[in-house]
Amino acid sequence: MARPTGEKLIVDNRRARHEYHLGDRYEAGLVLTGTEVKSLRGGQAQLRQAYAEVRDGEAWLVGLHVPEYTEGNRSNHDPDRPRKLLMHRREIDRLGSSVREKGFTVVPTRLYFKDGRVKVELALARGKELRDKRRDIAERDARRQIDRELKSLRG
Repeated sequence: MARPTGEKLIVDNRRARHEYHLGDRYEAGLVLTGTEVKSLRGGQAQLRQAYAEVRDGEAWLVGLHVPEYTEGNRSNHDPDRPRKLLMHRREIDRLGSSVREKGFTVVPTRLYFKDGRVKVELALARGKELRDKRRDIAERDARRQIDRELKSLRG
């Protein structure tokens, strides 16, 4: 049987782009149980409160909510358990030192299937201040207004 290829988005953390200045991005695998994968295939997950941390030389994704699989039995998974991230040692060390020394946070930006496996895209992030958020909103609104004007002139 051929394995599926390509990427299929499960969930996108659009809130992270609003709350943080996003920097370097990393791709990591996740250690999951069977019922978690089945639940994710249904497109159900929440990244809103999730973040990654380095503990004892291992990377963990904390706060990812994967709802229980409805057809699962009593050995169903815990929806909010911390999940181990599969990354290269150098990447884990780089993330850990950035968080400790430079005050970054590691936030997940996307959760997706790649070649049949669940992957998470992590970004080194620094929190935005309120005025930065307001400036981003004003720029986005101005861009929309300009596009509207251009469209009305063409049409």
